[in-house]
Amino acid sequence: MKVGNVKSSVSRAVVAASVTVALGLTAACGSDDDGKKSSEPAKSAQGSGGEKGAKGAKPAGEKSGALTTADLEKAILAKGDLKGYKLEKLSAADMPAQTVPSEPATCQPLANMFMLATDPASKARVGRTMTGPDELDATIITLALLAHEKGDAEKVMDDLRTATKNCDAYEHAGSKYREVAALPAPKSGDEAVSYKVVGLIEGQKTPMSFTVVRSGSTLAAFYSINLLKPKEFGVPTKIVDAQVDKLAKL
Repeated sequence: MKVGNVKSSVSRAVVAASVTVALGLTAACGSDDDGKKSSEPAKSAQGSGGEKGAKGAKPAGEKSGALTTADLEKAILAKGDLKGYKLEKLSAADMPAQTVPSEPATCQPLANMFMLATDPASKARVGRTMTGPDELDATIITLALLAHEKGDAEKVMDDLRTATKNCDAYEHAGSKYREVAALPAPKSGDEAVSYKVVGLIEGQKTPMSFTVVRSGSTLAAFYSINLLKPKEFGVPTKIVDAQVDKLAKL
């Protein structure tokens, strides 16, 4: 894939999030709402720091082979699964199957995951964007289910974990990313990893929080962004748990 195409996908994702936030806030300000805003930022998933087989981890499915797109569509969060949350389907253009090299190469797994891509490549993928019930909350959550063979899924997790330790900053598709750091991971699925990245995208400093959970052979990937209040970001634990629980029941 050409660098320009990947850069366009990144820019489109950020612009789409900006428009979603702006429209949501405009609607809220024009409503009968009393205008009160919660002072609590979205809480990041807390837990074991990404260790495999963490005590209290929720059971994963027994399937070791890759799920199909139809399977993933059944398993991904849908309207009504989380009260008040709105979901929109990610288009194929927003989930390019390929990516371009990052600089340095040690950061490649992080660059891939930003595009919801992996190496080895997934067999099937589905994605959604989520906004919460509070119309004044500018947090956008993106989630995806990535189908792999079990061994490939485990490799992706190992590579992500290694990258969060060895990568401090990188460049990818014309954008710069800094302040890479591991975050506490949730006790969910078979294993999990969480980290943060601060991107400079189209001149805008954009902190993002990522969480990836492996349930059997499938990866549940999440990232959050708050363009209006960058310091208020995180992937809520209840979203991670709801998605992993639904996937495990497939």
